[in-house]
Amino acid sequence: MGMTAGFLVLIVSIANAILSKLILGNNRRKVSETEGKYIQIGGLIVIAIIGLCSIFFIFDILEANTMRWFWLFFLILAVGFHAIMEWTFLRESKEYVVSLVVLMIGLIYIFMFMF
Repeated sequence: MGMTAGFLVLIVSIANAILSKLILGNNRRKVSETEGKYIQIGGLIVIAIIGLCSIFFIFDILEANTMRWFWLFFLILAVGFHAIMEWTFLRESKEYVVSLVVLMIGLIYIFMFMF
C-alpha cells in the first residue's frame, strides 16, 4: 500500500507538470499572484491538518482498505480545492482545467491500482 501511495504522489506531480506545459505553455499563473493568496494558504493548511489528524488519530493506517478511502477523499479534497481556487481567481487563464484533468488521472490511478 505504501508503494502505491508514493507512486500516486509521483504520478500526480508529473501529470501536473506535463499537462501545464502542454495546455498552458509558458503562460502559467499562480493563485499566489492574486488576491486569493491568503485564502489558498489557509485552505491548504486546514486540509493538511485534517489529513494529518485523520491519519494519526482517527484511521487505522495499517488497514489497507481504510487507507484506500483516505487517499481517495484526500486527493479529491486537495486537488478539488486547488481547482476551485484557480477557477475563482484565474478563470481567464484556464489553469483549473489542468487541475481537473490531474484530479481525473489521480482518481483513475487510485481505482486501478489501489482498489
